[in-house]
Amino acid sequence: MARYPRYTDVTYSFGPGALTPAIKALIIANVAAFLASLAVPAITLAFAVIPAKVFTQLAVYQLVTYMFLHGGIGHLLVNMLSLWMFGTELERRWGTRFFTKYYFITGIGAGMTTLLWSISPLPYADQIYFSAMIGASGAIYGVLLAYAMSFPNRPIYMYFVFPIPAKYFVMIIGAITFLSSVGSGGSGVAHTAHLGGLIVGYIYLKGLRIRPLDELKYRWLRWKMNRARSKFGVYSGGRDDDWKSDWKKHIH
Repeated sequence: MARYPRYTDVTYSFGPGALTPAIKALIIANVAAFLASLAVPAITLAFAVIPAKVFTQLAVYQLVTYMFLHGGIGHLLVNMLSLWMFGTELERRWGTRFFTKYYFITGIGAGMTTLLWSISPLPYADQIYFSAMIGASGAIYGVLLAYAMSFPNRPIYMYFVFPIPAKYFVMIIGAITFLSSVGSGGSGVAHTAHLGGLIVGYIYLKGLRIRPLDELKYRWLRWKMNRARSKFGVYSGGRDDDWKSDWKKHIH
C-alpha cells in the first residue's frame, strides 16, 4: 500500500532569510574588528571618530573605520541584527553594489554630521568635539530609513510588541533621535550620528542619487528623437508628457 508523507509538522521562519553578499561581508568585518579591539584596546582610540583628532591631524580615515568598531557585545549584536533584518531585502532589491555604496554614504555622512555638530554653536558641541564615536548605528539608521521608503506599510514591531507601519516607525525614531541630540548630550549615545544617518539617507535617495543624470539623459534622448523626426518628416501623436512618463518608468 502506498504511503504518503504527513504534513502535520509546522515550520516557522524568522527574519528575511539567508545573508546576502554585502550583509555577510559587513557582519564578518564588524565581528573581526570587534574581536581585534578586544585583543588590542588601543585600536578603538586609533580608529574611532574623534572630531578634535580629525580636524587637527586630518584623520579623515576615521569616518570609515569608526563604523566597524563597537563598545560591547550588545552594541554589536543589535546593530548586526538590524543590518540583517532590514538590509537584506534592500540588497536583494537594489543589488549588492548600490546597497554597499548607500551603506557607506550614510555611515560617512553620519560621521560628518557629528564633525559639523562639534564645531557648531549647538548644545554639547564642546563635549562632542573631544569624544570618541564608534559603531555602525549611523549607517543602520540610514538602512532603516531606506527600508521604510521601500516598504512603507510593512509592519515593524516596536519593542517587539506594537506593530507599526515602517514609515511611521522611522518618523517616531527620527523625532526621538532629534530630541535626544539637543537634550541629552551626556548619554554616551551618538544621537547626532543617528540623526545624520537619517538625513543623509533621505537626501541621497530623494534628490542626489541619479535623478540629475536621468534628467540630462532624458533631454539628450529627446533632442535625438526630435532631430530624427524632423529629418524624416515624422510627426508624433499624443501628448509629449506621455513619452516622458513612459521613459522615466523604464529608468527608475
